[in-house]
Amino acid sequence: MSAVTPIDLPIDRSTEKQLARGEARIEHTAAKRTKRRLTSRTATIAALIIAILWTTPTFGLLISSLRPAKEVATTGWWTIFSNWGFTFDNYVQVLSAGNTQLTMGEAFLNSIAITLPATVIPLVIASLAAYAFAWIDFKGKDWVFIGVFALQIVPLQMALVPLLSLFSRGINIGGVVLFSGLNQGTSYSQVWIAHTIFALPLAIFLLHNFVSEIPRELIEAARVDGAGHGQIFFRIILPLTMPAIAAFGIFQFLWVWNDLLVALVFADGTVAPITKLLAEVTGKYGQEWHLLTAGAFIAIVIPLIVFFSLQRYFVRGLLAGSTKG
Repeated sequence: MSAVTPIDLPIDRSTEKQLARGEARIEHTAAKRTKRRLTSRTATIAALIIAILWTTPTFGLLISSLRPAKEVATTGWWTIFSNWGFTFDNYVQVLSAGNTQLTMGEAFLNSIAITLPATVIPLVIASLAAYAFAWIDFKGKDWVFIGVFALQIVPLQMALVPLLSLFSRGINIGGVVLFSGLNQGTSYSQVWIAHTIFALPLAIFLLHNFVSEIPRELIEAARVDGAGHGQIFFRIILPLTMPAIAAFGIFQFLWVWNDLLVALVFADGTVAPITKLLAEVTGKYGQEWHLLTAGAFIAIVIPLIVFFSLQRYFVRGLLAGSTKG
């Protein structure tokens, strides 16, 4: 038999244009349909109202922090156009204010030293635990995961006394005493440990839900190629779960940065964060609350920078798994 060679049939140019228009029309219709599903006028109006309600007091806080103390105490920030005048004296005073052990500027650095490790450590542990719960079979896995999930309902206040007892006594492992002396309030370690313990249940639960949605075929293909758990985690799981890790990392950063309860209990002396000193700069009866405006705005600068710089990962992490296909 002789092979039949296919030939290219001539296509009318007008037919090509009609086909192109049809494809463009279909894509445009699909885009409009998707946009209609994901947006609504009511949601847009509600988002604008929330944005205005959130931005207005923040803007007022910034204006008040730049006004003289006398103007702040006698007039509102909205009178800035009739009582014009800006000064950086509030920021100079609040950065040099504080107690006998440290200034507000040093407390600001303490907050950074506390927040960064207290965000990274639970994320590392939680991502490893989430992979283990999702893709490693071991005896009692389901019961252990149920126990981790149940720890989310334990109030933070209930764990303060056991943690204080733990830090004061220490743990004796093979003759080595761990955590002993951490209750002296001169180390960041107890704050890192406390925040890590409080963050792990929720972090493991959220990351497990994301990791378990990864297609099994992808994991099995990596195992067939000879990849171990370490290679699968670092080369497949970690890159795919980065949006979820970034989303929870933003939440954890904000929680630790704005925390006051754990700071009051475990962070004392020279390791106190900025939230603890903000309550002291206003004076005994709050007569110097104009300094609080400058101190509060200094305290929210870093969270704003973190949120807006990682906003795309935050949105991607929240939407991950919400749609299929």
